[in-house]
Amino acid sequence: MNKFLEALNSGKILLCDGAMGTELQKRGLPTGACPEEFNISNPEVIKNIHRDYFIAGSDIVETNSFGANRARLKLHGFEDRVKEFCFAAAHLANSVRPNGKFIAGSMGPTGELLEPLGTLSEKDAYNIFSEQAIALEQGGVDVLFIETMMAPEEATIAVKAAKENTKLPVVASMTFELGNAGLRTMWGIDVKTAAQKYTEAGADVIGANCGKGFDEMIAIIKELRPLTDKPIIAQANAGIPEWIHGMSVYTETPEVIASKAHEIINAGVNIIGGCCGTGPEHIRKIKEILDRYFESRI
Repeated sequence: MNKFLEALNSGKILLCDGAMGTELQKRGLPTGACPEEFNISNPEVIKNIHRDYFIAGSDIVETNSFGANRARLKLHGFEDRVKEFCFAAAHLANSVRPNGKFIAGSMGPTGELLEPLGTLSEKDAYNIFSEQAIALEQGGVDVLFIETMMAPEEATIAVKAAKENTKLPVVASMTFELGNAGLRTMWGIDVKTAAQKYTEAGADVIGANCGKGFDEMIAIIKELRPLTDKPIIAQANAGIPEWIHGMSVYTETPEVIASKAHEIINAGVNIIGGCCGTGPEHIRKIKEILDRYFESRI
């Protein structure tokens, strides 16, 4: 069995890292720049982010490859550098990996609409995700994280492309927000439908990331857990960003999210981490909570 799946099936709750994008912004990524190009031009920045998360207690760190697909990179004129950026992303994470820890290849949406609403065909979307998944596997990641998905068709294509073109486990998460109709993605997909779509596509782990913060993540996991026997992942934002002194700032501190993280753990997750606005200090706090959680069960 894959070592990642072995760890997941051991009964331990795995701790993922926090945000990459907001950490890059803190450490010098210019507004509008391509984050994945930093793997080439500023490798030490990327390694330091991974290193800080491992030191904070992460069992898994995600590669800086969220937008390293042909469609997203085309916006920066880098569409022919998918393999280069993905290889570099995997290499940088592996270069600071402690023994027994895992590297997840991050894969986000294409940023384009599928036909008939847009111009992207299902075949082209499949090829885009396949190219990225293959490159990340060849670069040496242990698992693929398909994340921040909102449209079920694109999400399903991404999972199938990863499962059919690599031998890696696939973790798949969508982004939900609470509205008048309940918890839905931007495309109106509810938690039950998302779980069904990801399960049918063959995802090994399902769940949610991003969103409006840890409070809503609690509600998402409580709704999802009775619907599936699969392992669940939860990676919440540090609240809703506020515009402070000309900057977008996430205001949920590690102390603020502490009790909320504990409730997410109790709701039945198998992997917990952070998304936008969370940093190594948030992960360190969640690590403390996890340690106390398992001590109380001994």
